[in-house]
Amino acid sequence: MMDILLGTLIGIILGTVSGIIPGVHSNTLAGILLSLQVSLVALVGPVALACAMFAALITHTFVDAIPSTFLGIPDADTSLSVLPAHALCLEGNGEEAVRIAALGSAAAIILAVPLSLLCFYLLPALQPYFDWWIGLLLLATVGYMIVTSDAPSWALGLFLVSGMLGMFALRYAFLSWHLLAGGSAILMPLLTGLFGISVLLTASRGIVPAQQFRGIRMEDLTVVKCSILGTVAGIAVGWLPGLSTASANGVLASAIGYEKDRRAYILATNAANTANAFIGLAALFALARMRNGVMVAIAELPLPSFSDLMVAGVVAACAAYCITLYLSRSAHRLGGLDSLLLNRIVIVFVVLLSVILTGPFGVFVLLLATALGLVPHFINLPRVYCMGAIMVPVMFYSFGIAWT
Repeated sequence: MMDILLGTLIGIILGTVSGIIPGVHSNTLAGILLSLQVSLVALVGPVALACAMFAALITHTFVDAIPSTFLGIPDADTSLSVLPAHALCLEGNGEEAVRIAALGSAAAIILAVPLSLLCFYLLPALQPYFDWWIGLLLLATVGYMIVTSDAPSWALGLFLVSGMLGMFALRYAFLSWHLLAGGSAILMPLLTGLFGISVLLTASRGIVPAQQFRGIRMEDLTVVKCSILGTVAGIAVGWLPGLSTASANGVLASAIGYEKDRRAYILATNAANTANAFIGLAALFALARMRNGVMVAIAELPLPSFSDLMVAGVVAACAAYCITLYLSRSAHRLGGLDSLLLNRIVIVFVVLLSVILTGPFGVFVLLLATALGLVPHFINLPRVYCMGAIMVPVMFYSFGIAWT
């Protein structure tokens, strides 16, 4: 038991650090810990190390709402939720946005843990049927999003071009540097360009408005509905092969609409992100499939029991919720800052991070993604159609079309 608690404490600290720093993913920490595996196993033991990795992942899903909201830089798993969260920050409601995100993640724990156990015991036998239907599900979702767009032809073009960019980036990802576990490094510049830097470049200049918390302005029924919807979406994409929370964001965008109800969308996407982390652990033990870089790193260790890691994840979630709420209270300190200067500092930091983590090829992808991410601003279309960068490769994978 002491091994579990020690590993959980270490993971909470590391997940808080990775969550606060813009552009850094929990996969980064998993890769670092894995590279130090021999020394760390001798120091804390394999159970504590595995628990630290999983606790860091869960903590990160809570705390990463802070840079997403106040700096506008996305995590690879919650790209679209950055847009409404940052918009609320610019209205002076940044603390509310962070608290809504934390509420969504906390609500997901209540639902995701029992659902993960259910999937662990019941779904492995049905897996061959699920694998084939993924592409059809995404195709139907994308078709609905495009048909209901204000400019269907532009929406289709943006979706296809972003899809080609995503396929290009993933096809030649071997050209980038590999400091992240699981080979997901190239997603950082790809999604940061599409949904982060492109937003900062077109952001209005001026002073960051005073931040005030007036409570969470959502009806209880909406909170319950969006928590369930987000958790189910996160469970679905976490169990099915080839999908990620970024795919769930696209599905939720058509179901909720991140422009129609920003608060509901923030809550649902963060619930999906946290639920995805828990179902990823169930998929590792039930199917021996690694859904993210953290699971890849854990699989390299002598595996502790499924229940040990679930306990570590739940404890980390409780701590991460409190940490996120505490950090959100510092929102008022941003009031009066020069937004142009702040945006430039963040852009420089993310570009340098891309250089360090992915090298010249990653910077090239970042430039292409940023250029494409500017297009929706000029043609007045939502950036949701840029999710083709993730959804098109997944559809190709599901239909068995070789492109890598």
